Amino acid sequence: MEYFLDLLPFSNMSRLELGFWSFPILLCLILIRAPIGLAMLLCGFGGWYFAMNGNPTPLLAKLKSETYSTFSNYSLTIIPMFLLMGQFATLSGMSTALFKAAESFLGHRKGGVAMAAVGACAGFGAICGSSLATAATMSRVALPELKRYGYSGGFSNATLAAGGTLGILIPPSVILVIYAIITEQNIAKLFLAAFIPGILAALGYVITISVYVRIFPKSAGTKARVPLIECWKALGATWPVLTIFGIVVGGIYAGWFTPTEAAAIGAAGTGFIAFLGGKLNWSILAEALVSTAKTTAMIFFIVLGAAFYNGFCALSGVPHYIADIVLKQDFSPMLILSTILLFYLVFGCLMDSLSMILLTVPIFFPIISVLDFGMSLEHVAIWFGILVLIVVEVGLITPPVGMNLFIINAMDRETPMIETYKAVIFFVGSDIVRVAILVMFPTITLFLLPK
Repeated sequence: MEYFLDLLPFSNMSRLELGFWSFPILLCLILIRAPIGLAMLLCGFGGWYFAMNGNPTPLLAKLKSETYSTFSNYSLTIIPMFLLMGQFATLSGMSTALFKAAESFLGHRKGGVAMAAVGACAGFGAICGSSLATAATMSRVALPELKRYGYSGGFSNATLAAGGTLGILIPPSVILVIYAIITEQNIAKLFLAAFIPGILAALGYVITISVYVRIFPKSAGTKARVPLIECWKALGATWPVLTIFGIVVGGIYAGWFTPTEAAAIGAAGTGFIAFLGGKLNWSILAEALVSTAKTTAMIFFIVLGAAFYNGFCALSGVPHYIADIVLKQDFSPMLILSTILLFYLVFGCLMDSLSMILLTVPIFFPIISVLDFGMSLEHVAIWFGILVLIVVEVGLITPPVGMNLFIINAMDRETPMIETYKAVIFFVGSDIVRVAILVMFPTITLFLLPK
């Protein structure tokens, strides 16, 4: 066996060469639909083997130590708690209450039901933390209503796909937790920094809807104005969302409990509300727990694969080698940042956001951290994290492989995908404008942080 391994070209390569060759091999594995966690684990495993000259002992020791060090991280316990909170929020009917409240205030306007869907996505994202879950949940609630009031299929699907991306930007966010762990940043500060960009995203989508229905007036219908008393009743029905959000996020910033404790309290609170509403029994509880466990296992496997692969990349010296080359070119920091964001925008169409963050941040963050943006390293890390999160999420609605688009299309088989593609381009344009504003004015992102 060792004889055949010695015949492979990798056996004679330097560690740096092995590191560079691992990227195209990883991309090939992803293109043939290998699970991203497995692809990264295999590349890391193979890279470590050849870097150690075929000696399996250090490799097996690394596998043992990496697994323990990765999953013994206390901060990772926040992930299943936020996922379970999202499961309970879906079961308790909070998504429906949010949409009905927003629809009551906005539905009579031109494009108002679509605006209400975006608002409901923003509200649900505040207690969910997942883009795909937000898009799927709100589609079940809002898609029938959009069709009922004469909204075109492509426009409806594009609106819900774009609105779904708010689920991961508006705190709490699972991806921001992962980013905070990788870059060793404060989770609460990242949540705080995401607020204004999240609000800008929702406002940008509302403006996009307003523009779209004026360019294509037949794409949206109208509904009768709801009496003001009914509007306030619908708003009052959203008290569970406001309560949970206030306790979880407010408690973090007030210092009452840590983000992990807040996630546990949020999960317990949404579960209790679902129980009080008669939406939670033993079978549904078991289903929620199993679904949360499956998603957590998938995320943790990706985290392990990324940890092993990124450990090999660090061993190969590729990140530092690239950083040295970039610095020697004397490019402007903004040009380098823009190039990295463009990379994320393109590859976000091919990979999910979690995989992109885990795979690329250990490579790009060392480059960003040594550039002079006129800010402290902590502020640069937080600003860069929010920008990366936004451009990666844009990939979820960018043709041809936007995951949110496929989720919505699976619920609306009657609408050709090309119609959704045509409409979603307007929302992608809104996202690009927002990214440009946040790049040019970092203070928008950092405004709420403690001075």
